[in-house]
Amino acid sequence: MADQQSRYSRLAQITELINTKLDLHEVLEHVVTAISEEIVQCDSVGIYLPQEDGTYKGYVGKPALINGMTLDMHIVDPDHDLLAKEVIETGEAIYIPDTSKDDRPDRRAIDAFKINSLLVLPISHDEDHYGLVFLFDYGIPMNLTASEIESVKAYVNMAAVAIRNAKNLTRKEDLISEKQLLLNVTRELSLCSNLKEALECCFSYLGKVLKNSNIGAHFVDPLAERQIQPASLSKDSDWTEEDWKKTHSRLKVDHTKDLVFKEVISTRKSIFIPDTFADPRPNHEACRQFGIKGLYMIPLIAMGEVLGTIAIVNLIEKNQTYPNSSMQLAESIVDATAPVLSNLIYMEKQELIISDRTSQLTKKNAELEQVVKEIKKLSREKELILNSAGEGIFGLDLDGNITFCNPSAISILGYKNQEELIGESYQNIFDWRFSEKQDYSKSLPKNFKIQRNHDHSDEFFFKKDRSSFPVEYVITPQKLNEDIVGYVVTFKDVSSRKQMEEKIKYHAYYDSVTNIPNRVLFHDRLSQALTYAELHGSSLSVLFLDLDRFKKINDTFGHGFGDIVLKKVADRLESAIPKEATVSRQGGDEFIILLPRVKDKDEAILCAEDVLNSFSTPFSIQGQEIAIKTSIGISVFPENGVTADLLIKNADVAMYKAKEQTGNKYQLYSPDIEDRSLESLQLENDLFKALDQEEFVLYYQPKVNTQTNDITGVEALIRWNHPKRGLLAPSEFIPLAEETGLILAIGEWVIKQACLQMRKWHDQGYTWLEVSVNLSPQQFNEENLPYKIEKIIAETELPPQFLELELTENLIIHNTDKTLATIQQLKRLGIKISIDDFGTGYSSLGYLKDFPVDTLKIDKSFIDDITTNSNNAAITNTIITLAKSLNLHVIAEGVETKDQVDFLSKHGCLLIQGYFFSKPVKASQFLNQYLLLTKNYQ
Repeated sequence: MADQQSRYSRLAQITELINTKLDLHEVLEHVVTAISEEIVQCDSVGIYLPQEDGTYKGYVGKPALINGMTLDMHIVDPDHDLLAKEVIETGEAIYIPDTSKDDRPDRRAIDAFKINSLLVLPISHDEDHYGLVFLFDYGIPMNLTASEIESVKAYVNMAAVAIRNAKNLTRKEDLISEKQLLLNVTRELSLCSNLKEALECCFSYLGKVLKNSNIGAHFVDPLAERQIQPASLSKDSDWTEEDWKKTHSRLKVDHTKDLVFKEVISTRKSIFIPDTFADPRPNHEACRQFGIKGLYMIPLIAMGEVLGTIAIVNLIEKNQTYPNSSMQLAESIVDATAPVLSNLIYMEKQELIISDRTSQLTKKNAELEQVVKEIKKLSREKELILNSAGEGIFGLDLDGNITFCNPSAISILGYKNQEELIGESYQNIFDWRFSEKQDYSKSLPKNFKIQRNHDHSDEFFFKKDRSSFPVEYVITPQKLNEDIVGYVVTFKDVSSRKQMEEKIKYHAYYDSVTNIPNRVLFHDRLSQALTYAELHGSSLSVLFLDLDRFKKINDTFGHGFGDIVLKKVADRLESAIPKEATVSRQGGDEFIILLPRVKDKDEAILCAEDVLNSFSTPFSIQGQEIAIKTSIGISVFPENGVTADLLIKNADVAMYKAKEQTGNKYQLYSPDIEDRSLESLQLENDLFKALDQEEFVLYYQPKVNTQTNDITGVEALIRWNHPKRGLLAPSEFIPLAEETGLILAIGEWVIKQACLQMRKWHDQGYTWLEVSVNLSPQQFNEENLPYKIEKIIAETELPPQFLELELTENLIIHNTDKTLATIQQLKRLGIKISIDDFGTGYSSLGYLKDFPVDTLKIDKSFIDDITTNSNNAAITNTIITLAKSLNLHVIAEGVETKDQVDFLSKHGCLLIQGYFFSKPVKASQFLNQYLLLTKNYQ
């Protein structure tokens, strides 16, 4: 009893240690000490943690030295140690009282340490595996009792909790740090006024993230046949920017022929080359001259255009690598920099154009001064020059009356001829007045001098019809023997330039698609609202909105249609919010609303409900009725943040939580939902690696002919064998794959693997089997889809008639012309086309006569209650009749009962797919499943 109380006391002590801020190593040392004191017969206790190569390395244990080796020199390889492998796979502790009678432990370790008895336990919590614990003796066997083993398990559970807490804390801190870094980058970039500042900001953050300051930028020159020029080098680089550019010039590097630059710019994807001389793509001569041993190149992409590249080079050693998280963060930094660079490049070009025109105008005016002096001589040659000038020119005497003018001045000012304009007062043209109108000879020179101080004054002139227009003009005194005898006015209509300036100013603050405030203007208004709220002790709220499944609208109807949807959504949002509120488009399908003054969170919730109610009515766009829902995240000042960035971030986090609730929901921010957002982000990160790490697997569900009881084919269905979450169904990751664009690569992999498997079965004698694969809308809309399918068929050597592609009905009934052309191209390859989910579409069935499809699949929603719901029974019977009249095959999916089979067979639908015959199974199980079904239904 005393021993048991001691154990409980020790467990309580370790639990308390876990909740303190002790280092993980210290906590695990306490666990080891507790185990070694609890199991006095044990000669050694060691905790081993997993390594990237799949082995386990000693981390903490007692004694510190065994056979002269420290614990961190001990490596356990599950490929050799079958006992360790079994513990990992089963998640159960295994005790071997006599190692000489068990061949599972690694004999090398048994012999080296002379181990007589051995206990191995997994360190795990929930379904997460963190490491292994080894207890062994090399003297007297431990002779552990069941109670002692349970005590050890209790201490090991404490180790698992400590490791899990340490990992969660590290992961959370890393993600928060990365997100904060990106917010800092965005904020600092917004303050940059020129390219040099923006690039240096980008270089600085890249250097911190990658721990490498040898960074350079190359820009694509759109005016020089896509030439790529070195633009800027990090000030912290081992090279100086001057030497860097001189070396480029000396080597005559042609970047358009460099395979690395070409690949990055054409694919718009980053390239990492750890050893430049082991890879044929880099320019090896340039690499030798610059001392480049490794290369990481990232494209600069803004508004769909490649601006250039950012290159991070290793000048010290080859095969240097960067963590994946650091590379992802680096690419995010470059993605944030590209739009800023694009805008600065555009502004610098505009400034150069204005400067050039100003220089030209100044030069022209200098020339015209000489011309005006010689006009008095009535030289025909000078008169021709004056009349040919594109700018308007007229002269004034000291009384302010027009004495001469050129044809351009007559035309621009709206007069018919020279006689109408000469003799008119300057007051009929200028948009400014003198206080003393009586004596022009005194007031005119004085006021003209004021204007002359501004070399190119922007004012308005009046035309004959009294309409005004913006001008850029210069007034030059006309002198005779140092006396001013008159003035020459040269002017130019700058209406077009003013309109361009206003347009540039507008687009700097408003979204070009929806005409509502953009991110910059919204952030400014939010900052002002925060200042007011802090001064007056009031509250405000931020609502972050994301349209549900908007990507599907773009994929189905096209981006032009999607832009119209965004404009309609913006209009509806503006009508649903209070007048003092601001709605802004943040980009893509994300909107954000500022409520500058709210009493409390309930008022913010009320506004969110008004917005959700405004989406209850479908949108009517180009004859299409589109139902759109939205998810809203709410943050409130000051409870959920006191800065603009934090309020927006927390509203964004809450929005993603609302999105998990099937859409058209709102969610108030709270700290606990941020932890769940990290899990969602982790799943997205895992999905990006799943294809490369071969985590996807195909299952196959048979299609059965109920008349002959033969299996005619199979449908290939993807599953994700997640390393931590186990086997995931498509509904758990396919929407995420569609959102991230990974569905294209995953879909192509499914088609190829299904064809390879079908070819293998054909080779085994099952030559009548065919396979069907689902196509997502994104896959179907790929321009080169027929070419990809043709290539897969050629590579797998599967006869094309044994491949069937399933398209949803909603996909087919939209974009008819393009859809029909694509289906005809696929049919020419010899493959079959079926319409999945048939009967669930919103359009007329008349399209069927135009499309060369082979099979209709009756949707499961009609089959579920076909024997009890007369409407569904009638619809199903109609589909079967329709298919027969069009000479199409028809198959029912989701069949689960004998009554459903009998109904379908009675009405002529002989092809069946569903759990009644077989659930989807692995390829290795399918042949046995096939033989079993054949036996059961013969």
